This record gives sequence, structure tokens and C-alpha cells, in this order.
Amino acid sequence: MNGRAIVVSIHDVSPRTREEVTRILGELDGVGIGRTSLLVVPDHHHAGNITGDASFCAWLREQVAAGHEAVLHGYAHTRKRRANEGALTRMVTRHYTADEGEFFDIGHDAARELLERGREDIARAAGVTPSGFIAPAWLLSAEGEEAARELGFAYTTRLKTVKALQTGRAHRSQSLCWSVRSGWRGALSVAWNDALYGALRGNALLRVSIHPPDISHAGIWRQIRELARRGIEDRAPLTYHGFVTGSAVFCE
Repeated sequence: MNGRAIVVSIHDVSPRTREEVTRILGELDGVGIGRTSLLVVPDHHHAGNITGDASFCAWLREQVAAGHEAVLHGYAHTRKRRANEGALTRMVTRHYTADEGEFFDIGHDAARELLERGREDIARAAGVTPSGFIAPAWLLSAEGEEAARELGFAYTTRLKTVKALQTGRAHRSQSLCWSVRSGWRGALSVAWNDALYGALRGNALLRVSIHPPDISHAGIWRQIRELARRGIEDRAPLTYHGFVTGSAVFCE
């Protein structure tokens, strides 16, 4: 594989998305992707904490035992709107990410509390301890990143980078991702990802980021399957943990 990797991540994994995620994992396995990074939300939109769902936790343990990775992905995945927000903040937190930028402008202490609570919930309920933290929509404040580093998380990612928190070394790789919030967004994301895949062909790391609703949109899901299939022709399928900790050759 010449030191080249593909990491497929599935965002927003929780009891409310388990059925879709199970389907996604089955289809990915069919094209040769047998390990992924599962981005787990402990209390997804405050709709029920995983600590109260033994079935989901058993399922998550099974996925980790099979070679997948559990990643902490925020705590509730939502951000409350605030008075007097500037135009840029409103654009990013309301339009780009639909009020889901939980860690976008979070302070150090609040971030640390949510990170500790989220990691503890997953460890206590599912028996697996996440080594990585990825903020919802990849929107992570500097204070939030510092809190994750202090707590010993091995890595975080943003849209265009993967960063080993304990060394500060970062690898530049923009993730392929799709939008299904409207028909025009979906069509645009298919065209964009086709071009982006071509631009990233020479990159050491290819990232494919999937959200549960993607599998219900035929054109988008067809492209995801095809790009994943093509990606493993000359790349090793890894989790983010495996990529970050496996070999320094992957970091710049």
C-alpha cells in the first residue's frame, strides 16, 4: 500500500441512528471496508443517553471487537443560540451546521466537563474508552482542543486536518462528505466530491465521512460506495486511531 491509507468514519452514531449505521456497516463491508471510526454521541440531541440503552451499548462493543473504533463526537451535538451573535457566527452555527456546532466557540472549562462526561459515559456503559475526539461538524474552538489534549485524547480532526494532540503533528487531508438537507445541496456535494477525490489521489490519507441519512439517498450512497471501493485499491483501510498511532510516516 506504500504507506497510503483510507479512513471511513460514520458520524452521529447513537441509539437513534443505530439501524442506519448497521446498514451502512454492512454495505461498506461488502466493498472491502471492514473497519471504520464510529463517532458516538452520548446524548444525541438530548433524546436519551446511551447509558440507558443496554442494547445499543452491547452493539457498540460488538463493533469495536470486530475492528471498528468508538470516537467521542461531542456530547449532545447541539449548540444553543445566543443573543447578539455576529453574522459570521450565525452563518456557521445556524446555516452551515443547523445549530449543531456544540464545540464551535466553547470555553475551556465547559469543554473539559463535556469531554470528561462523554468519555466516562461511553466507557461505563459500553466498556470501551474512546482515544479520539471529533467535534460535531468539525467545529472545535482552540480552548476545546486544549481541553481534549489535557485529558489525554490522542487525536482530533477538522474538515481539512487530522491532528495528533499529544505531539501537535498534523496531516492535511480534506474529508469527503455529503449534504442531504436539500436536493440542490445533494447534487452539488456529488459533483464536489467527484472533483475532490481526483484532487486527493496523491494524498497519503483519504478520508470518507458518512452521516446516517446518506444511505437513504441513492445517488449519494452510490458515489460513497464507489469511492470507498476505489479507495481501497491502493490504500489500507484504517481507523483514525490506527492512522494516528500506527506510523509516523503518515504525519507531516
